[in-house]
Amino acid sequence: MIGFDNQKRMRDFMKPSHEFKKKFCLVFIMIMGMLIFSLSGCSKCVVKSQIQPSGYPIAADVQTTAQRTLMPGPTPATAINLWEISKYSQYGYGNWTYGPGLPHDKRFDIMPAAYSGSAVTKTKKLLNFFTISDIHITDKEAPNQLIYLQRLHNTSPFGASLYSGIMLYTTHVLDAAVQTVNALHKQNPIDFGLSLGDTCNTTQYNELRWYIDVIDGRVITPSSGAHLGAGTIEYQKPYKAAGLDKSIPWYQTLGNHDHFWMGSIPVDYSLRKDLRQSFITGEVFATGDVLRDPRKINSRDYYTGVLDGSTPYGDIKYAGPVGNFSSTPKVAADPDRRSLLRTEWMKEFLNTSSNPAGHGFNMTDANNGFACYSFTPKSNIPIKVIVLDDTQKEDDGSIDIHGHGFLDRARWAWLKKELADGDAAGQLMIIAAHVPIGVEVTAPNSEMGWWTDPQNAVTLPDLIAELQSHPNLLMWMAGHRHLNTVKAFISPDPLNAPEKGFWHVETPSLRDFPQQFRTFEIYLNSDHTISIMTTDVDPAVSEGSPAATSRKYAIAATQIVGTWDLTTKNNPTNDPTIKPMPTASYNAELVKQLSPKMQKKMQSLYPTP
Repeated sequence: MIGFDNQKRMRDFMKPSHEFKKKFCLVFIMIMGMLIFSLSGCSKCVVKSQIQPSGYPIAADVQTTAQRTLMPGPTPATAINLWEISKYSQYGYGNWTYGPGLPHDKRFDIMPAAYSGSAVTKTKKLLNFFTISDIHITDKEAPNQLIYLQRLHNTSPFGASLYSGIMLYTTHVLDAAVQTVNALHKQNPIDFGLSLGDTCNTTQYNELRWYIDVIDGRVITPSSGAHLGAGTIEYQKPYKAAGLDKSIPWYQTLGNHDHFWMGSIPVDYSLRKDLRQSFITGEVFATGDVLRDPRKINSRDYYTGVLDGSTPYGDIKYAGPVGNFSSTPKVAADPDRRSLLRTEWMKEFLNTSSNPAGHGFNMTDANNGFACYSFTPKSNIPIKVIVLDDTQKEDDGSIDIHGHGFLDRARWAWLKKELADGDAAGQLMIIAAHVPIGVEVTAPNSEMGWWTDPQNAVTLPDLIAELQSHPNLLMWMAGHRHLNTVKAFISPDPLNAPEKGFWHVETPSLRDFPQQFRTFEIYLNSDHTISIMTTDVDPAVSEGSPAATSRKYAIAATQIVGTWDLTTKNNPTNDPTIKPMPTASYNAELVKQLSPKMQKKMQSLYPTP
């Protein structure tokens, strides 16, 4: 501060006898305050001056895809680049309309061959819940992203995961989805929610806090560093999130993006020794084309760029070959960008005002990073949810992209015990994990398939065999691939033991098109089978809102990169039980045979009228 020798001299200086000096001092302080304000680029002082910003209410008309579907317009004839956002409207990118509803595809794949279900009725609703996944809350101004690499993979759908205009609005889309859940809850009470991982885009503290704070209904400041544009640019302005209805408990699953840099590389176990420091430094990150070869992380070929929050379209700056720059580009550093350890990430869920405290991680040992737990949603309903961390380990020594499915020995032993305990207790079971199984070819041919490294405690065939040995398993739910596929794991003995079959359901991403979440209604049928009604939901958005803009950008990205076939027909294993996904959505009624023992129990609990 001002260099006075001590407090006494300061008091003497400010006495009334020094009136001139007093006025001079006050004017000096005011001028300095204005100067700091102007130099800060509308910094945190601006954010704090807005005591209670307003929110972004959704449209009043809330419907699911069973009632209407979102139909992207045709891809425009004029080709443009993904980053040319200012041209989207000019050339017709991002346009869409509503189309007819998508009926529930009635699926008997895992039922006995002669089963028709023609005279079966639903007699008891057991559960109603929702799943969200792959929100990828993004600090668009962080200095160590991979934005520029998208230009090196301009025609690849994976390039769009590194950059697209939807990075500007990730918190706003989550807020709209939460409000949509609240509206559906009023129509049809929801028992709980499950988030299937990849809440963050790249392990950062501020990304995780934005995620939790949106669901808690707090004021969100969706900018970092110098907070450029926080007072003038729509996607940068602070706003009040609506928050999830407090009567709906929600639970959390760990995803690869939640504890790996860009979802791919362990922060403390990579070839790049300054990777952890790169989160909180003011220097823009320089690296090689890690999308082509993860070992290129130690190269310094390209400055990867940041998005300029002071511009309406989040223009890319500080990006390109290192040789094009006379010095290292810099941004305002921010300690809130720090990368979280797995244990720190889990413990942050204890700092929340929504229910339950810890969101599942209070039921496990967060101190050792064991992110698996189970819970019973309703004490009077014999259904258990097993939340499974099936992401890779930080210290596995792999230099490959860390997006594979994996269980170490501790998690594998825990899963087997949870399944055995569920059978013994007469509980139907649901597994909630981040990485799906059996829908991708195995590693190394797929970056999202089951890892074949010897460190993996179980092979994919052995995992499936174990799951099929537990007849009370209803389904495995996952995110990760940003798709809506439903797969049937048919019993190894479909004639004599069809109950050993189970369903596999993926929930898409709130970040990328189709930007949806899922609802699940589980019913007991009159013949003591189980029906799982799973329905995709487009977040309701008000015209002109940030979430509506994000929808436009998501559709435009799909049109520019050409991912329509990927999102509607993806089936790399050529599995006949994986059906096309009209408009990238897929609704289904999934019927499951119960074992004779469970049929008897359910009949005693819920006698047929």
